[in-house]
Amino acid sequence: MKLYDVLGGEVATLVNEVKPVGSYEVRFDAANLPSGVYLYRLQAGSFVQTRKMILLR
Repeated sequence: MKLYDVLGGEVATLVNEVKPVGSYEVRFDAANLPSGVYLYRLQAGSFVQTRKMILLR
């Protein structure tokens, strides 16, 4: 799972490992990120999903 800014620049890699089937929760420290719109992208096998996240301070 990776985090991108609205211009497409990679901001962080949140998860970069193979995990067994299941439900997971990811927490990350956004203290160094400014308020704004970010995109996070999840890839699992051939499945890829991108969603919007809004960070407010």
